[in-house]
Amino acid sequence: MSGCCVYGCQNRYSTGRLKFYRIPTGSRPFQSNRRRLWLQAIKRVDWNEDIIKNARVCSAHFVSGEASLDSSSPDFVPSVFVYTKQSQNPEAKMDRYHRKRRRDDRPNTAVNQPAHSETPEQECSMDHCPAEEDIPVPRREYDDLNLRHSQLQEEYVNLRQEFDTLRAENVKLKEELQKSTFSYTTVKCNIGQLIFLTGLTSVIFEWLLTKITCSVQRISQKLTVEDHLLVILMKLRLGLSNTDLAYRFKVSKTTVSNILRSWVPAMAMVLKPLIKWPSKGAILKNMPKIFKRNFKRCRCIIDCTEIFIARPSNLTARAQTWSNYKHNNTIKYLIGITPAGAISFLSPGWGGRVSDKQITKESGFFKLLEPKDEVLADRGFLIRDELAAYGATLRIPHFTKGKKQLSAQEVDTSRQLSRVRIHVERVIGQWKNFKILQTVIPVSQVNILDDVVTVCGALTNLCKSVVPK
Repeated sequence: MSGCCVYGCQNRYSTGRLKFYRIPTGSRPFQSNRRRLWLQAIKRVDWNEDIIKNARVCSAHFVSGEASLDSSSPDFVPSVFVYTKQSQNPEAKMDRYHRKRRRDDRPNTAVNQPAHSETPEQECSMDHCPAEEDIPVPRREYDDLNLRHSQLQEEYVNLRQEFDTLRAENVKLKEELQKSTFSYTTVKCNIGQLIFLTGLTSVIFEWLLTKITCSVQRISQKLTVEDHLLVILMKLRLGLSNTDLAYRFKVSKTTVSNILRSWVPAMAMVLKPLIKWPSKGAILKNMPKIFKRNFKRCRCIIDCTEIFIARPSNLTARAQTWSNYKHNNTIKYLIGITPAGAISFLSPGWGGRVSDKQITKESGFFKLLEPKDEVLADRGFLIRDELAAYGATLRIPHFTKGKKQLSAQEVDTSRQLSRVRIHVERVIGQWKNFKILQTVIPVSQVNILDDVVTVCGALTNLCKSVVPK
């Protein structure tokens, strides 16, 4: 240290004829007691051994100007100090804190002793920190630091309040999420979401619910009747697995399966009248312009479509459902639509091995025809003679078999036929928007597949037609 270690003393080695005394060592009881009294007097009780070893007290703090070894002398302990009231206020305490921080941050350095010789009791050496650090922090600097501290404290309080608010909101949202369930009540408020999940508007959903309420039973007490219907429609529309639906509605997979097996057959019975074979007058009244010129007598457009199923373990069933066209196990259906685009006929399911001619012949389709009716179909329907027996006519594209090429009239007729027959493909596409018909049906659900197909066909007729009027 370059000067006196007493607080507030500005004396340095270069100041006059002052002497500087080392703080007594504590090697012996006498010295230990004296050392304690010195540290108490200069208010440095909290100093460690390294600091004490390098600290010095100037002679200005002794009554006679010199330290005394006589315990009865007033100079046995330094007693002359100039402590002001300021040294006891918070600002002075803050100054001492900053000075101590700066001292602790600097390494001890040994400095040469002063030129004048001292006794062993009065040897001098430099302290581990410079003398300027004993000077209090200037008032302006302290005010700036105090202002910055107040600002940071205020920011901390504000951030703490905001954090507590966000944490409370987070806890509340977690509780609401735990309590919330996927249900019709939460879905019906969003029209787009309801149409995406079910393919129906809220009006048609409510109407459908009133139609089937008397024919179905509530399977799960956790779900409302509306939720039961929502489970079925989501299963049909999105092709979701039972596990997915069980997670969404927070029920077991068995419950979803029971709802499916109970509700689908009942819904098929109620909705089957929506797949209606219309009269000639109704067809003529609603016939689109594209049919009126060349296909005014068209009663129906037919086609076959196949739905994939899982591979049966039974060898006979596996052979009957194998489709050479799809190279998979399938169930085949005959579908007929009116010129206006409504599904007017759906056959029961047949194994994918059956031909289009056989399924048309054995499905009961011929019995619905009347004389002079025209049936539009693809080349695979070789049923001209069968239709002729009922007085109906088959209209299919012309073959080139046995001919080098088609005549101009045949090409024109085939082109006109293709323009109108394409609508059956569009209707089938709309029907298969119920994605359960695009999935691979498990063998365990094949026994209700006819009911599923019927419900999807009826719901398709409730939607807007894809055939422009």
